[in-house]
Amino acid sequence: MTEFKQRIFSGVQPSGNLTLGNYLGAIRNWVGLQKNYESIFCVVDLHAITVWQDPEQLRKATREVAAGMIASGVDPKECIIFNQSQVPAHAELAWIFNCVARLGWLNRMTQFKEKAGKNRERASSGLYVYPNLMAADIMIYKATHVPVGEDQKQHLELARDIAQKFNNDYGVDFFPMVEPLILGEAKRVMSLRDGNSKMSKSDPSDNSRINMTDDRDTIAKKIRKAKTDSEPMAETPDGLEGRAEAKNLISIFAALSDRSVADICTEYGGQGFAQFKSDLADLSVSVLGPITEEMKRLCDEKTYIDQVLKEGSEKARKISDPILKDVHKIVGFLQS
Repeated sequence: MTEFKQRIFSGVQPSGNLTLGNYLGAIRNWVGLQKNYESIFCVVDLHAITVWQDPEQLRKATREVAAGMIASGVDPKECIIFNQSQVPAHAELAWIFNCVARLGWLNRMTQFKEKAGKNRERASSGLYVYPNLMAADIMIYKATHVPVGEDQKQHLELARDIAQKFNNDYGVDFFPMVEPLILGEAKRVMSLRDGNSKMSKSDPSDNSRINMTDDRDTIAKKIRKAKTDSEPMAETPDGLEGRAEAKNLISIFAALSDRSVADICTEYGGQGFAQFKSDLADLSVSVLGPITEEMKRLCDEKTYIDQVLKEGSEKARKISDPILKDVHKIVGFLQS
């Protein structure tokens, strides 16, 4: 059996502003993981263009996501940070995986149905085969672990299916069976206006989310205006069942304070939401304020961000190019 190095891959799309959901659900966890795994973190701009993107905005958003990673503590000296389109092996392996994955597998992907909606026939073919590119993102580095949100587990299962079929079809033990890492109290951060909907960059209401570009006053105002309910604070996590907005805010508090949901329920249980929301606003500002300010500073340093992404892509290619060359040999492509 082939021994695989412990390696992480994860990415964030540069489509719209980074949100608290991106921070708590992904980037914050990467900061801790980078010291324990060989870590590769990517701004997935190829994924972004599965729906229309204004070119200038895409460039701006790519730099912004990279700045957000670095401001949050993802260290270019400890890990690899790059944008996906600078490493052609992602797209090339994705085409090979297009020829390995089965249509029936893609038809079961719930995210395509959600994103395409009623306009399924007008959706890009890229949006449909998006999961194959996601599998290629992971496998081009032979990543062993992927930190994911719960809503991405289905795509990771597909990546495992593709890797297994490739190995079986060609009689090799080449790609590892990647494992998910689901970390932290806020596994899925929900809208501040609707606790049943995921916090999203695309929500028309700016008050539904905390943007990583919001200043301290804006962060505090959005938390204080966040939707709750008329019941007292729950005294145990079980008391949060059926209370989506309360559960979301308590989960955010727990994640930002590195405590458990149970701890927060014990401290505030039986009270109204006023003091809790005031404390959550203060906590959010204390944690996020320095990050948003550093992120703004870095966004003004375009040359630095571009250099980080360039150097990161060079490091990424040193890993991906030999793996792709081996794939060519396995598939039967003639080598020059």
